[in-house]
Amino acid sequence: MSKDLSSSPILPVISYCASSILMTVTNKYVLSGLDFNLNFLLLATQSIICVLAIQTCKSAGWINFRDFNSGEAKKWFPISLLLIGMIYTSTKALQFLSIPVYTIFKNLTIILIAYGEVLWFGGSVTGMALLSFGLMVVSSVVAAWADIQHAMASYGTASERTNDAISTLNAGYIWMMLNCFCTATYVLGMRKRIKLTNFKDFDTMYYNNLLTIPVLAVCTLFLEDWSAHNIARNFPPSHRIPILTAMVFSGLSSLFISYTSAWCVRVTTSTTYSMVGALNKLPIAVSGLVFFDAPVTFGSVSAIAIGFVSGIVYAWAKVLQNAKRDTVLPLTRPNMQSASAKSMSEGLKG
Repeated sequence: MSKDLSSSPILPVISYCASSILMTVTNKYVLSGLDFNLNFLLLATQSIICVLAIQTCKSAGWINFRDFNSGEAKKWFPISLLLIGMIYTSTKALQFLSIPVYTIFKNLTIILIAYGEVLWFGGSVTGMALLSFGLMVVSSVVAAWADIQHAMASYGTASERTNDAISTLNAGYIWMMLNCFCTATYVLGMRKRIKLTNFKDFDTMYYNNLLTIPVLAVCTLFLEDWSAHNIARNFPPSHRIPILTAMVFSGLSSLFISYTSAWCVRVTTSTTYSMVGALNKLPIAVSGLVFFDAPVTFGSVSAIAIGFVSGIVYAWAKVLQNAKRDTVLPLTRPNMQSASAKSMSEGLKG
């Protein structure tokens, strides 16, 4: 890759957006199977593939990160547990909800993180940020209303199938709310821990994935059904190869997201990266309409539009806030490790 191309902001932005869509779509493909219930197996597979991939890249001399240290592992292990909670609730929510609804509700995590930063790190919330939070809540309410209306219109208000459909949606909303709390806790906890360990991006990726493997392996072996009948249900012969391929792609895409996030921040700025994350909501939501049977109604399209606008308003609020901070403290040199933590936090918000 030429120097001009690697330093251009276009390629990393496109790569980041593509990797985000790839991971969301592949996860939804696996989880949307009629009888798929081996979520811990999926997560363990993703972590194993990611560790193997980054270890291979390190051996080839393409990247560098710290060697395993048991003392650092003990300090980081609570963060890995929070990560498991975040990704497990994410897979459960994605299993019950469509990609557009999942993407819209994911915006609510930003509100929790913003107020968590106010309480724990002395952050602040501007009036424009509050406006974006209001739009996020409105878009979530509209998305839920559109989902329920679609279920009632499809099966009839008195049918048993309608009740089943609404029960499925309610389960999805509960898992989504749990995911928002788990994600906010993980991001805030990781930010605090990074300051203590001085981890870089690839250090964080390595320890996160490596430490989750044994926990996920135990969970899938003892909490999930490994009978021959259930394996056949999860991996039917007609779809076995595509599902396994999608699981591999999902693991690789997590590596791509981490790399392209760091690349995007390095080539552009954390503010531009935040804006890209907001803009990326639209193609991810649209991918659910294109690749899956997500309902295309006035309500669902309106919810996507409001959610997209809320992301833009929030990103612009951050731009103005950063500009004001730079104006007030023009001679302050930002701490690079704090910037790294912030960029990863924004990536999870996206």
